[in-house]
Amino acid sequence: QVQLVESGGGLVQAGDSLRLSCAASERTFSTYRMGWFRQAPGKERQFVAEINRSGNIPYYADSVKGRFTISRDNTKNTVYLQMNSLKSEDTAVYYCAARGGVRPSENIYDYLSWGQGTQVTVSS
Repeated sequence: QVQLVESGGGLVQAGDSLRLSCAASERTFSTYRMGWFRQAPGKERQFVAEINRSGNIPYYADSVKGRFTISRDNTKNTVYLQMNSLKSEDTAVYYCAARGGVRPSENIYDYLSWGQGTQVTVSS
């Protein structure tokens, strides 16, 4: 399975921006659909965004649509999550994940590999 390592988390103020990165270990990175999830304390892991293999079709949760942008660079084996206009409710550990398939999925059980997560804290 592909190994994933997230980075870029931190403490920011409401309204600020942050960009997360997720680096994959394999040169087969371009064969995976890539997603971002988040988990706040005491809550279930929640879908944030997914992008297809070529990187031209993103898919977002309603809660982040218009504020977050997912992208990928297959030459660098990396997927990104640009987060703008951050809110306190965006505070969570953010995970990237890889899967096969041809259609978007918000289901955590469809994802084969997960990173260790990176903490994002938004102060109001």
